[in-house]
Amino acid sequence: MTYSIAGHCPRTGMFGIAVTTSSIAVGSRCAFAKAGVGAVLTQHRTDPRLGPGGIRLLEAGHNAAETIALLTRDAPGIGFRQLAAIDRAGRTAWFHGGRITSVHAASEGEGCVAIGNIIRTPAVTGAMVDAFAARPHEHLAERLLAALEAGQHAGGEFRQEKSAALLVVHEESFPLVDLRVDYDRSPIVELRFLWENYLPQMQLYVARALDPETSDPPPPPPAPR
Repeated sequence: MTYSIAGHCPRTGMFGIAVTTSSIAVGSRCAFAKAGVGAVLTQHRTDPRLGPGGIRLLEAGHNAAETIALLTRDAPGIGFRQLAAIDRAGRTAWFHGGRITSVHAASEGEGCVAIGNIIRTPAVTGAMVDAFAARPHEHLAERLLAALEAGQHAGGEFRQEKSAALLVVHEESFPLVDLRVDYDRSPIVELRFLWENYLPQMQLYVARALDPETSDPPPPPPAPR
């Protein structure tokens, strides 16, 4: 009951994830990324331990395919899991457990991989990859969010989406973007609202962390709803 995308921007070196589901607080359980390393998605009867485990494997030098192979080798309950990874070179890999009985799919594109389960049609993940590819010069967060919106427009889940998250890492140990809608009737719409309000202040928050004497600019007006 989740669809998601992990992506890489070779121009900036950013990695990121966008994800939505019909249960609560998807961002705390399914999306994992580390600057300069890559990103990992874990979903369907989610085991959140697989995300950090995958990041450690990528950090140790394994590529995406090797990371997925190692994560799924002899892991308890792996037949229920769905995983994806993208490595520092933008290579991707994914896994569908044999005990996933719902409609599920995966699609790969240049610098991205999308996966979904309990979706209305396998076309959902392809639409996500197409939307990501159509915006090569936009900010990675915008590309990921547009992909999530395209997945919803292509059919989305059988159940109403309730939570969504957008995660992007860049040069620091903390995320550049970490926005979450934990429970809402229109989480993707709300995530778009959060992103458009966060974007004008994004670099200020990085600057404050690196130099707390950074002066504050006037607050931007809120984005229209």
